[in-house]
Amino acid sequence: MARTLGFDREKYIEMQSEHIAARRKEIGGKLYLEMGGKLFDDMHASRVLPGFSPDNKIAMLERIKEDVEILVCINAKDIARHKVRADLGISYEEDVLRLVDVFRQRGFLVNTVVMTQLEEGNVQAEATIDRLHRLGLNVARHRVIPGYPANTELIVSEEGLGRNEFVETSRDVVVVTAPGPGSGKLATALSQVYHEFRRGNRAGYAKFETFPVWNLPLDHPVNLAYEAATVDLNDANVIDHFHLSAYGESTVNYNRDVEAFPLLKVLLEKLTGSTPYQSPTDMGVNMAGFCIIDDEVCRAAANQEIIRRYFQALVEEARTGSDSTKSDRAAVVMAKAKIKVEDRLVVAPARARAEETGEPAAAIALGDGTIITGRTSELLGCSAAMVLNALKHLAGIDDGVHLLSPGAIEPIQTLKTRHLGSRNPRLHTDEVLIALSVSAATDDNARRALEQLRELAGCDVHTTTILGSVDEGIFRNLGVLVTSDPAFARKQALYQKR
Repeated sequence: MARTLGFDREKYIEMQSEHIAARRKEIGGKLYLEMGGKLFDDMHASRVLPGFSPDNKIAMLERIKEDVEILVCINAKDIARHKVRADLGISYEEDVLRLVDVFRQRGFLVNTVVMTQLEEGNVQAEATIDRLHRLGLNVARHRVIPGYPANTELIVSEEGLGRNEFVETSRDVVVVTAPGPGSGKLATALSQVYHEFRRGNRAGYAKFETFPVWNLPLDHPVNLAYEAATVDLNDANVIDHFHLSAYGESTVNYNRDVEAFPLLKVLLEKLTGSTPYQSPTDMGVNMAGFCIIDDEVCRAAANQEIIRRYFQALVEEARTGSDSTKSDRAAVVMAKAKIKVEDRLVVAPARARAEETGEPAAAIALGDGTIITGRTSELLGCSAAMVLNALKHLAGIDDGVHLLSPGAIEPIQTLKTRHLGSRNPRLHTDEVLIALSVSAATDDNARRALEQLRELAGCDVHTTTILGSVDEGIFRNLGVLVTSDPAFARKQALYQKR
């Protein structure tokens, strides 16, 4: 589905490249560049800045690829708690391997993983280190430093950063990235700078930032969407008062960077003897705000992201049985943006269809604005029914035509319930698409419908029940943007198979 663009991708790549080159020149030595957000597969940025491709950042770094080396960080505590990337549905440990593969396939040098915040007794982290070694990767162990980041005397000492293992690098720009936030990227960069100076090498630090966008207003939906995306960290956008004091210019940063800046400035001065930065905004290399070409498009996209994040928090709380802390924070962000869940146009139609039928329902908004719904039946789940209905509409097939006959569906149901141990005879979305593919070999309607599958990319969907992992994965692979009400299809069960 073609989307209206709000962001100039090529301009961004050009401006970011130029500013990184300028920062390298200022440093006059090796530049450790902390990557704010995700270096690859930045789905959040692509959703709130239409035109920003998920690989925008790495495409920019390809301009200077021969000068770049990449370090991938992972927090040992995230391994112990089995933290998962919500947008991909894989663990942080697996995402490290995926990232290394992606970087290498694009020709980047990446040989080392940094295991941060490692403590004695973390059996899972040690097992991961062994696995990484067996796969041919170097691993640097970085320890928990008591009092970090406030105890600057201890941090900048042999008992602080000095305990961390140094990573030998061979390129002038070392990009420090990770599967997600809280992975220890800043501490890794500072540790490397500390060890570089101990070895008589000149080095410096900067941050490749995207959100919040420093030259957009504090309450701009693009910046509020960042708050919604980080409700687990309780981040908040604030005015960078250090920048305002130094330059008389009002800019936006986020609370943790502003709160940590005095200590970070002291650390950099202790590490290098001086610091070129007067504010957290100074540290960032972020040209995103200059590349917005349609503010209204970006505002609308960001508002939708805020609502999606609210539903995501509700569903996570329902699945885990946790309290409402995250969804409450997301609701506050919605209030700041002056939006409500009904501003997501697929929510009301899905709920109306569920109320009408007394069964779970789903709704999708197609590229031309048409809303298509699907209901749960004896044969199909609501998501599968909605997909079939949407494909029929896109292919111009009469609504009364069955793309899959009951006779074609029944053998699949028999296989599921009699031989594969499933209690649910209804077809999931993946099963429907496989059956449709088989039918397409002999049925023209099925073939025409299947050809429309690519048109679902970028469409909004809402379901009145929590999706299982299968449907969730199919929609993710199709590029469909899904939200769900925090209700399970089988209310009586305490254990819900995803």
